[in-house]
Amino acid sequence: MTLTAPETSRILKIEKMGAQGDGVAESLFAPLTLPGEVVRGRAEQGRFELEEIVEASADRVAPPCPHFGDCGGCALQHWAQTPYLAWKRDQIALALGREEIVTDILEPFASAPQTRRRLALHARKEGTKVRLGFKARRTWRLVDIDVCVIADPALVRALPALRRLAAPFLEHPKSAPTLHVTRTLSGLDIDVTGVERKSGGLSANAQSRAAEAAAAGDFARVTLAGEVVYQARQPVVRLGPATVALPPGAFLQATPESEAEMASVVAEAVKGATKVADLFCGVGTFSFRLAETASVYAADASALAVRALSSAMGTAPGLKGIKAEARDLSRRPMLAMEMKALDAVVFDPPRAGALEQSREIASSKVSRVVAVSCNPTTFARDARILVDAGFRLDTVKPIDQFLWSPHIELVGVFSR
Repeated sequence: MTLTAPETSRILKIEKMGAQGDGVAESLFAPLTLPGEVVRGRAEQGRFELEEIVEASADRVAPPCPHFGDCGGCALQHWAQTPYLAWKRDQIALALGREEIVTDILEPFASAPQTRRRLALHARKEGTKVRLGFKARRTWRLVDIDVCVIADPALVRALPALRRLAAPFLEHPKSAPTLHVTRTLSGLDIDVTGVERKSGGLSANAQSRAAEAAAAGDFARVTLAGEVVYQARQPVVRLGPATVALPPGAFLQATPESEAEMASVVAEAVKGATKVADLFCGVGTFSFRLAETASVYAADASALAVRALSSAMGTAPGLKGIKAEARDLSRRPMLAMEMKALDAVVFDPPRAGALEQSREIASSKVSRVVAVSCNPTTFARDARILVDAGFRLDTVKPIDQFLWSPHIELVGVFSR
């Protein structure tokens, strides 16, 4: 067996920022570094273990979170906002460039710290202590947190109560629970996943302790993979003119401010349309706002989300009308012939994009399309399909709602 001796320290100059938020030098990825910096460290398995910043970039700033550098939740707190946002904008341009698409990429909308309303917190037991937080970067090790500078203050205040809530879900040694926490108008809504259920799920004692912890924390609702464990109030959110009762584990945009910005861009892009399709509609993030001026066909694969959307119509009198349908658009896309009467189509697919749906839109007679995406790569792939069918990508609006992470949301506006 041949053992490779650890490499001695060497000095590198960081050439650029990689797609995952790591500095890149000599084909090595160096976390926590910035372009132009001179750094010292060791190379191990294609990664650079940082030991010292020899020459710091003028764009380096003090990270606001005490957990930064260990916690894997954020990658870029050490970068000043102007170059950080320019880099995010560049990631979109690079993805479009690979598909040979050129367009006007607008200035990014930047979410502020302390505005994220959704967190996925991992819980583990260490002896008698419950640890709650995020995984360290590229490891399974859990970083126990007591503060999170991107999260809404209501979520941060609840961390001790959430830690107590997690304890009953750790009764089985194979359980690795994740608490999906959402701030709603009614209080915190928590859906727990990752609990060992082959042995019968939570014991009666654990369910009782979970309910007691939820009541003590004044949580609105706690569910286990969608099944109610405790509910004091129905979690609700405001989406434009409507008040929506959320189903367990429902998807929402990460921050209310970014949601409002995206909705504004979408509404402006379809202004004047009288019939619009809102595809991958979820619980109605855009549907209700669109229905203030147009009749809307809304479709999503989640029957629970569509039911919530339909039930909320009565909370917003005066809408032009919404026809909502549970439909898996990846397997059964809205067909071109079904779009005959439409003036515009809005689609907001998951990270995998909307390959089949884009092909149908391309084959239709629709002249205005708005695509919302959390993945520039699949957005660019789908945009290429539309461009090849005669569409022009007029503008892209970057939305930085995943603060200090390498991820970026965007809204693309097409016409033909």
